[in-house]
Amino acid sequence: MNSDPYATLGVRRRINAAGALTRLGGAVMAPEVVAAMAAAARGSVDIGELQDAASVRIAAATGAEAGMVTTGAAAALTLAAAAAIAGWDAAKMAALPHAEAFPRDILVPRTHRTGYTHALAAAGARLVDIGHNDRGTGAGVRGLEAWEIEAALSPSVVAMAFSVNVASLPDLPVAVAACRAAGIPLIVDAAAQLPPRDNLRRFIAAGADLVAFSGGKALGGPQASGILAGRRDLVASALLQQLDMDVAPQTWSPPKLVDRARLRGVPHHGIGRGFKAGKEEIVGLLAALDRFVTADDAADNARLEARLKAIAAKLPASAVTLIPAAVSGRVPVLEIAFADALATSARLQALDPPVHLSERHSARGVLTLDPQVLLPEDDAPLAAALAAVLTDE
Repeated sequence: MNSDPYATLGVRRRINAAGALTRLGGAVMAPEVVAAMAAAARGSVDIGELQDAASVRIAAATGAEAGMVTTGAAAALTLAAAAAIAGWDAAKMAALPHAEAFPRDILVPRTHRTGYTHALAAAGARLVDIGHNDRGTGAGVRGLEAWEIEAALSPSVVAMAFSVNVASLPDLPVAVAACRAAGIPLIVDAAAQLPPRDNLRRFIAAGADLVAFSGGKALGGPQASGILAGRRDLVASALLQQLDMDVAPQTWSPPKLVDRARLRGVPHHGIGRGFKAGKEEIVGLLAALDRFVTADDAADNARLEARLKAIAAKLPASAVTLIPAAVSGRVPVLEIAFADALATSARLQALDPPVHLSERHSARGVLTLDPQVLLPEDDAPLAAALAAVLTDE
């Protein structure tokens, strides 16, 4: 292949102003991350030993007891559910996702039930809806309450899942306290909650037992990477269910995370075998994590805001609103009003090169310019494309 593999394959490069979306390839990795992955590809290592090393680095960054590299946040959620169901039980590990014979219920607040909770069910969990959706539907002001969790508890409940965002964050202490009292782990989906950098430690510090982060979004790691951080015993169970376990029990050297004395036998390939993390993803994720934790959020956001202001200056002022990082909770963005947001989005994607804006707020006539992975060289053609479609409206 030449220096542009996409051109060789006949695949068009796109102007991505929609954010680090999976369908658009996620993050644009920094050269040092690419170099780390390339170097990792040139050798053989024991993956369990490599995950042990990753655990030390992830624990330092998150404040958790342990951590592991997964193949994305969804994989982290599936492994988290598998760990909550199976624990150290090799027989349960071997049975998953067929968990009908033992406790497998995971409580999910109704306001948190999304397409992403399918990742929990994939491990064999039965999802149990709890609470009310008053706040979410605008029918009332009440959020999640402790009694709603307590009323759903039974011997078949193994965990509670919590999808954290700006709206749900006030309910996190309630969930932590109720789960602690009941002795069940709290699994937090924080896939898209970076930046700010402080969120790496925030949910563990608040009392979550397991937290899932995407590695291929704001962290700037490989698209097929993620982090599962939390309690050592649960991370160890998740790791056992992800590793290649085609090993002879007599010669197996388990990762240091694993307490072999608690295992009745050596597990076979687990539920996570289909999304095992390779050495390149693990090393690349750690390189990206090191870069992320030492970054200057304020300086990075100032640079992004300056670029957004330059783009906005070329557009009708009445159509554009700059949302600073302090308000968005992540990075600064531009909200651009269109008469028909989805029709405009389709027109932009039909251009050459195709242009993508976030459609998250299209229902209120807005497309969002998210600069998280927007290449600086794309700023000028992006502004020209936006100015053209706004002129035509």
